[in-house]
Formats: sequence, C-alpha cells, structure tokens
Amino acid sequence: MKKTNDTLCRLTPYWLVKRSLLRYGFAFLLIMTTCSVKAENTWYPAEVDVWTPPFNDQRRREQKLYTPLDKAQKKWRLRVFIPHLKDDYWLGVNYGLIAEARRLGISLSIYEAGGYDQLAVQRRQIEEGLKEKPDGLIIGAISLDGLNDLVKKSADEGIPVLDLINGISSPQIAARAAVSFWDMGYQAGSYLRRLQENKGRPLKVAWFPGPAGAGWVAAGDAGLRKAIEGGDIEILDAGYGDTGSAAQAKLVEAALSRHADDLDCIVGTAVTAEAAVKILRKRGLADRIKILSYYYGPGVHRSIRRGDITAAPSDLTVLQARIAVDVMVRILEKRQYYKHVAPRVMVVDRDNIHTWDSSTTLAPRGFRPIFSINE
Repeated sequence: MKKTNDTLCRLTPYWLVKRSLLRYGFAFLLIMTTCSVKAENTWYPAEVDVWTPPFNDQRRREQKLYTPLDKAQKKWRLRVFIPHLKDDYWLGVNYGLIAEARRLGISLSIYEAGGYDQLAVQRRQIEEGLKEKPDGLIIGAISLDGLNDLVKKSADEGIPVLDLINGISSPQIAARAAVSFWDMGYQAGSYLRRLQENKGRPLKVAWFPGPAGAGWVAAGDAGLRKAIEGGDIEILDAGYGDTGSAAQAKLVEAALSRHADDLDCIVGTAVTAEAAVKILRKRGLADRIKILSYYYGPGVHRSIRRGDITAAPSDLTVLQARIAVDVMVRILEKRQYYKHVAPRVMVVDRDNIHTWDSSTTLAPRGFRPIFSINE
C-alpha cells in the first residue's frame, strides 16, 4: 500500500485540533478538511493478488497494482447484501462500500441479514432486491451454496453478481473480490508454529473458526490445519458458532471448563478473540493462555496494542469492499476488470502494529453504519 501523509491527518489528537483552531482559525480547519478528503480518496494504487485463472482452487495468483476508475460514467444502482453488522469486521466493509460509491458517484444500498443463522432472511432480501431491477448485486454470502439459485436468477435477468469476501460456489458469478480465507487460517497457523518452536515444547490449542456452512469458515479451517500439520501442535477443542459475542463466549467458556489446565492458546474469529480476552482475565488465565484471531477488527487492533491478543492476519477489509464496488462498475461499463482479485494478506502483531496502514482494514473511529448513498 502506498504510504501518504494521511496517517498524520488521522492521528492528529483532539487537543491539538482545538488549540490550533483557536490560534490559527480557518487555515487549520481547511488543512484538516483537506486531509480528511484526501485520506478517503487516495487508497490506491494497492498491492493485490489476481487469481490466474479466476477462481482456481490451487490459489495460483499474480501480484498486481490496482488502480480504480476516477469516476463512473453514470449513477449505477447497486444493491449489497451482507451477513450482519454485529462485529466491526463488517463495519469496515460497510465503510469501504459507502466510501467508494461516494468517490465514484454511484448509488448503493446495503442490506444486513442479522447473522449467519439468517439465510432465509438474506434470500428474501435478495429476492426483494431483484424486483427493483438494480444494475448489479454485491453479495457477502451467509452460505457457500445456499444462494446459487438466486445468483442464476440474477444472471438470467442480466444483473451481474459479485461475490464479496465470504465465497459463493455458483459458476455464474461475474467476479469475486475476496482473499482466500485459507490464507487467513494458514497465516494464523504459521504464527502458531513459530510460537511452538520458540517455546520448544508441544502447544495445545482451542480453535473456533466461525459458523458452520459458511465458505470462508471451511477455507480458514483447512488453512490453519494445513499450517500446523507436522508441527507439535494439538487442537484440544474446536467448535462452530455464529459470530455474535454471546455465541463465541459460550464456546470459549465451554472449552476452558474442559481444558483450562492444558490449553496454551485460543484461536478463532475476531469476536472469539475479544470474548476470550475478558474471560481469561476474569478467570486469572490471561498471563498463561495466548489469544490469536484469524481476522482483524478494531477490538483486535486495540488488544494487540495492549498485549492482550498476540497477533492476527488482516485481509484488508476496507480495500476488499472498495475494490468490489470498482470491479462492479467496470463490469457495468464494459471495461477491463479482474474476475478474481483481492488485497494481499498480512499478519499484524506488536512488532509491526505501529507501522502498518490500518486504514486499509478499519473504518475511521466514530464511523456508524450507513445503509445507502446517492439514492
């Protein structure tokens, strides 16, 4: 990711803004406003992986630099469907979608189903959306296979569908903006291998990859298990559950009830990791059991800075959403586009958390969900 001075704009503390406004007035306000606009609009060029050929299961990819369109040719109408907004991962997606739609000058509406147990709701939302005859659909799918008939219906009606982040198995998607969650799991597993090697003794782990049936969960599970294969690491406990805090806390509590004396590490979703921080602290186990998340969010970010969470790979969520919107506009305008593209996964820990560009992954502080723009 290209570095700019935008980080300085984002990190300007409130006391400095207030003092400078009093001393320098309008000139400082103009500078800060310019910084804010610049930060939202200079996310590119971005380092990406392009799957060659598209959608290949062997993860054959080429590195490219991604530069989006300057503006859309017309005010295209897009409908976006995501699983939920119960954790900050999807808040980052929300921000990236809205910011890129605003930059390109298109219309975009977002619908959230309420959780990974709400496939029927997401199906109904998509069916209703198709009745509005939008120009394109972007779908963060609850189920790998459960929307395939609706993808076909959309394609038959001439409405392209882009698979965003989670994975859709239909061969009729027009494009995919998604890292391989196999990579996310593999990076988390590789970090476990390094921890185990540094300890010089076996490592015992509890592993909570997310809701059963979601494509990204199956991929993440396979990646982590591949990474620890042959290492002296044992998964003592594993369980599936919705990425709500109550569901993940219940899984963590159950694992600790069975294996508290033996566990070395808890690994799971961002929600799992955040729940584990509180639970381990309450049980007096925070100094002994390490926590890894296998994706990123603001809570994970803060906890890595504090030392409560050891590490987490980031799939650069905001960039994935931005790229998805740009790819869909390219499809509609019959321009050249990558059929399967995503930012490159990177691992964040206390060694690099102060130097990487968190705007690629996290919504700005204070951002609240926005469900439509330019309607």
